[in-house]
Amino acid sequence: MKIVAFGGSNSKHSINKRLATYAAGLFDNAEVEVLDLNDFAMPLFSVDVEKEIGQHEIAKAFLAKLAGADILVVSLAENNNNYSTAFKNIFDWSSRIEKDVFQKKPMLLLATSPGTRGGASVLEIGRNALPRYGAEIKGTFSLPAFNANFDLEQNKISNVELDKELKDIIKSSF
Repeated sequence: MKIVAFGGSNSKHSINKRLATYAAGLFDNAEVEVLDLNDFAMPLFSVDVEKEIGQHEIAKAFLAKLAGADILVVSLAENNNNYSTAFKNIFDWSSRIEKDVFQKKPMLLLATSPGTRGGASVLEIGRNALPRYGAEIKGTFSLPAFNANFDLEQNKISNVELDKELKDIIKSSF
């Protein structure tokens, strides 16, 4: 089984990438590939740019990565109660090539933030919107107060109850 995981942020120190990486590692007998959105940087999407350059090769490469997965683990970063610009731009370019960006793959949808809501706003947006683009969301999880609940040295959730909650979601949904 192949899992493709990524955090919906282009921060070099993305807490969402850390959470996605951790969660992907909880699946038994899985090969995990963690994507970095910085490897998929493109000009800001607009129909004018698309008309000028056509379908972007980097968006095609992103879609190919998703196509090679059996399961997707995506942790959305929240910027001003919405997707990050980096994620939205890749999503926009990709959706112009393939409406079902997530290609009917089972998805574990996550979010975290330093705040106590743990990216709840963007998680709700993703839960509602991404299925219209081929995401088969099997489970969702929000990690509140990332800095208090995630051990950066051990790269794992340090809060026992929250860690169990995520593990239970994976066991019961996948």
